[in-house]
Amino acid sequence: MPLAPPPKNFNAISLPTKQVRIDALRRITSFKSGEPYFGRRNVYRFDDIKKAYGTCYCGLDLTAVAETLLHDQLPENGVFDVACSQFTDKHIVRFTPAAVGGMLTLADLTGYSLKRLGGDNSISSEYPYDTPQLWSMAVHAHPNRVDGIVFVSRQLNTKKAVVVFDRAGAKLGTPTYTRLTSASGLARTKNKLGIRVAYP
Repeated sequence: MPLAPPPKNFNAISLPTKQVRIDALRRITSFKSGEPYFGRRNVYRFDDIKKAYGTCYCGLDLTAVAETLLHDQLPENGVFDVACSQFTDKHIVRFTPAAVGGMLTLADLTGYSLKRLGGDNSISSEYPYDTPQLWSMAVHAHPNRVDGIVFVSRQLNTKKAVVVFDRAGAKLGTPTYTRLTSASGLARTKNKLGIRVAYP
């Protein structure tokens, strides 16, 4: 059964939320500037169909590696062969929040909260993205004016990911760029995911 759209009275429903520390967010990028980047292309899971607001997708740890590098890959004999350039050409981005101890208030589209809203975990896996995008638009329009959404990672269903709405951009503060090859915990993450670096 496909994902149901958000209920028509969504604005009247109490929206469950979670607080997430801004300094816990992680993004992987090929650039050394331009973060936080809020896309308006209507091509990703929780993008605005009408392109009226932008979205910034983040992991809460190095699950961002799986979301970015393994998004369209399949393993062979339990191993992902990833080109060396995929690591050397990328940076991991963290944010120093504009306020000390800065937090985001996010709509909780996971577990019991999602079920009570009328959704299910196909919101994290369904393609095309038409219905998940309707959920994003409903959350964005909700009178609680949350900063974004926390959802289950499609790549790693034991982890969670975040999409931040552009209206919360000022809260993210200053971005810090670190070469992915120097990221703390990268070796452990590669081992867990079965990533083997393929050299030219």
